[in-house]
Amino acid sequence: MELPKGVHRVVSRGREYFYYQPGRNTPSAEKPVALGSDPHKPEFWVKLREAQGLLTGGRVETFADVCDAYEISPQFTKLAKGTKEQYLRGLGIAKKAWGKLPADGLGPANVLELMDGLAPIPGTANTVLGVLRAISTWGVARRKFAASITAGVKPYDKTGGHKPWTDAQLEAAEKNLTGMVRRAFFLARYTGQRGSDVVRLGPTFLDEGGFRLSQQKTGVEIWCPIDDALAAEMATWPVAPGAYVRNDKGRAMTRKVLDRHFAEQRDAIPELAGCTLHGLRGTRVVELRRAGLTSTQIQDQVGMSLAMIERYCRFADKKANGKASVIHLKERKKNA
Repeated sequence: MELPKGVHRVVSRGREYFYYQPGRNTPSAEKPVALGSDPHKPEFWVKLREAQGLLTGGRVETFADVCDAYEISPQFTKLAKGTKEQYLRGLGIAKKAWGKLPADGLGPANVLELMDGLAPIPGTANTVLGVLRAISTWGVARRKFAASITAGVKPYDKTGGHKPWTDAQLEAAEKNLTGMVRRAFFLARYTGQRGSDVVRLGPTFLDEGGFRLSQQKTGVEIWCPIDDALAAEMATWPVAPGAYVRNDKGRAMTRKVLDRHFAEQRDAIPELAGCTLHGLRGTRVVELRRAGLTSTQIQDQVGMSLAMIERYCRFADKKANGKASVIHLKERKKNA
């Protein structure tokens, strides 16, 4: 990590030590002050503040203190419930690493070190980085951090992500999935909703031939029509109060339990290798575009950002154009 001005590192007998001495190797050099051997410990920074004359009986504000303040700020409390939960998970990872460290001593080097430790799970690493960017912006404006702690830190490249399902995969799922996993598949397939919302759907969400709901993650209210294929499938479900996707006790199934049951069935179906329930959001977007809906209409129905909709649709449009060009070339050869 980058050391503060006036702090020097020495190595003696295989061990490293740090001390504070402004003007080192000059006639005006001050008496060195030992800071210890670990700049990641809060004691190191307390000693440094004392040597700098910046600590006059008050306690050093740690990263955990900043997190506590951020979590009661309007910038955090106004976030949707799902986003708050995601932020808290990310902050929890960072607090575990730096909770006791002085906030104004943190910088990009600390974030890079944390990102390196999360390299095996790049999706989580990128999520944590996004949360840290938010608290960094908030904290710098309030003098909690000396400067941006995420400056220059880049997210990991995405390699695939949640890919839309192919027609063959959809057919295999309809043929082989059973029980509550089959119900969840049909709901996700024809509504394009996240798993956290699929497990909430039930008769109370019905509204004039569709589902009306406020999304768990974003709080956005949407209405999505119930397609004939979904209506036909729902007609086979016993009429009962509560969520459509439920556990053995008749209660709403949690997202994590649903993911586990889906993985068990998916792994037994070769065609579904690599598929995720979340990938059905993209599947639905592409399907609606093929049906002629505009991006805004798709957004109203699925509750996805316009940028993500365009991303999915650009790929689908390129694929359709490629197929059309092949057919066109075949026709030209036939008529030549």
